[in-house]
Amino acid sequence: MKKKLMILLLVILSPSFAVFIQAQDEEPQFKDTPWFSGMPNYQIEAAEDIEFDSYNFFNGKNCTTVEGRKYKRTYWLKGDAQRSSAIQITRNYSNAIKSMGGTIIYQGAPQDAECADNNGLNLVVGKAVKGPDELWVEVATLDGDNYHLTIVLKELMKQDVTASSMFEALNRDGHIALYINFDTGKSIIRDDSKPIIDQIVQMMNSNPDLKIGVEGHTDNVGTPASNKTLSEARAKSVVSAIVAQGIAADRLSPVGFGQDKPITDNNTEEGRAQNRRVELVKK
Repeated sequence: MKKKLMILLLVILSPSFAVFIQAQDEEPQFKDTPWFSGMPNYQIEAAEDIEFDSYNFFNGKNCTTVEGRKYKRTYWLKGDAQRSSAIQITRNYSNAIKSMGGTIIYQGAPQDAECADNNGLNLVVGKAVKGPDELWVEVATLDGDNYHLTIVLKELMKQDVTASSMFEALNRDGHIALYINFDTGKSIIRDDSKPIIDQIVQMMNSNPDLKIGVEGHTDNVGTPASNKTLSEARAKSVVSAIVAQGIAADRLSPVGFGQDKPITDNNTEEGRAQNRRVELVKK
C-alpha cells in the first residue's frame, strides 16, 4: 500500500518539477538601453524601465536629483568569461558619453557621499543632450564582477503652443521663441515638432495680413560660421514647411543668426537648450 502511494505522489509532483527546471533554464530576455550596450562578456541580469522617477547623481560634492524616465540595468559576468577591471568598465562608458558630445561630471570612488545610492563603488557620472532631452548616466562597479547602469532621461524643453497664444505674443511683444526640434546638426524638423508648424499655419490662415520673420538661433557649440549656416538652413526649413501647407512665401522672411543672439548663458546644458530656438518676429 505504501509503495502504491509513493508512485502516485511522484506522478502528481513530476509535471511541476519539469516546469520548474524549464523555467530555470530559460534565458532572461532583457534588452540594452537605446543609448548604451553592455560590456563584452557581460549579460543583463536585471532590468527596470520607469516612466517617471528620480535619481541622485553624485557630482563630486553632493548629489543632483534628476527627474524623468529612468532606466536601470545590472550586468553580470558570463560564467568563466574574462572579467573587465573596474577602470575598464568606467572608462569605456566615460568614452561613450564623450562620443555623444556629453560631459563627465564625476569619476572616482566616493566614500562619504551619503546622498548617492552607490557610495563606495567606482563611479562615472555624465550627461549629454539628446534632441530636446538631457541624458544623465551613472555606471557603478566594485571589482568588475558586475556593474550597474542607471540612466534618467530629463525633458529639457517641451512647448505646447496654440495659434491664438502665438498671435497674442506677437502683438504684445513683437516676437515669440519657439523650441522646434531638428535632427542633430541638421535642418530636418522632427515629427514631435510638426504640431507647432501646424499652429503657425493656423495663425497665418486666421490672420491673412500677418507677415513674420523666421529667425534661426543656435548655442555656441561649433564654430560661429557653421552655426550661422545651420541656423539659416533651419529657418528656411521652417518656412518651407509652412509654405507647403498653403501659406504664401512672401509673408515669411527666413534669416539665421547662429550663436550671435543668446537669450541665456551657454555655459550650462539647460542654457544651450534654450538658446537653440526659432523666433517668429512680427513685421
